[in-house]
Amino acid sequence: MAGIQFPYPRKGSTPHQYPTSSRRRTLKQLAPYIVGTVLALWLLIWVLRSSGSSSSTSRPAGTPEVVIVTTLSPELSPTYRDNLITNRKDYAARHGYTTFFPNTTDYDLMPHIPASWSSIPSMRHAMTLHPHTPWLWYLTSTALIMNPSLPLTAQILDPRVLEKNMIPNQPVVPPDSVIKTFPRLRPERVDFILTQDKEGLAGGSLLIRTGEWAKFFLDAWYDPLYRSYNFQKAEGHALEHIVQWHGTILAKLALVPQRVLNSYTRETGGNADGIYGEGDFIANFHGCQRDPNRNCEEEMRPLMIRWRELRDQERRR
Repeated sequence: MAGIQFPYPRKGSTPHQYPTSSRRRTLKQLAPYIVGTVLALWLLIWVLRSSGSSSSTSRPAGTPEVVIVTTLSPELSPTYRDNLITNRKDYAARHGYTTFFPNTTDYDLMPHIPASWSSIPSMRHAMTLHPHTPWLWYLTSTALIMNPSLPLTAQILDPRVLEKNMIPNQPVVPPDSVIKTFPRLRPERVDFILTQDKEGLAGGSLLIRTGEWAKFFLDAWYDPLYRSYNFQKAEGHALEHIVQWHGTILAKLALVPQRVLNSYTRETGGNADGIYGEGDFIANFHGCQRDPNRNCEEEMRPLMIRWRELRDQERRR
């Protein structure tokens, strides 16, 4: 009988042996991608777990707990400028903090963007100058510290105090943003503290725990794409955007009541319950720089006089 003819060669019983050199070459080609993926995952986990406290574990003796950062426009009058510096330096000296007063023109901003963007590189700059200081406090040049005897620890930074003041499950942009603050977040995990007004996040007074997460956050906020986007409220709208769409930032955020950290002297832009009252920590003349019908220095004068009275009363005790 003639043999059966198969259209294709029959599979032999001996398995095909792929060249060992080919496997090695494939692994060698993939190795950089495998290593890169592992390193990226490790870095992501490390950043997420980092609470920025590494700066405090090896902090040299005498390192200030907080650096107060206020950017100053060269257009401010000498009196206005001196008042702001005196206000911050007096408070810092009372509580062992330090201060940093860069000009808004110190940083290479993109052409035609508001000088208010300088607040972000100023905080990055402060971290470089004070690498072991655990907290940054950015305070706008339209605000005064009105309760000089109250340290930030007692006001908000103590975890027990922060936990009582944190607003969980709060829309990031009021009144009905679908992105909300975490419902259960331990105060020890918080690296970013600020308030809201009725329009959104109120960045005129904010606290950032220094460390790798802070570097990532400030670099993301200052991204050239955001600076060139022409947000209506400049860096304020950019902040709202990244908080809502970057989970690694939202996961570190604590919102607190406005009068804890950023009372407004007028209801314009603020909550009715966020208006400054005697004894409040901060008086922020929010909007006075943008409104041509307002004068920040003139508005601030009565409270600056009141602040000097409070300061002198404390000194006489």
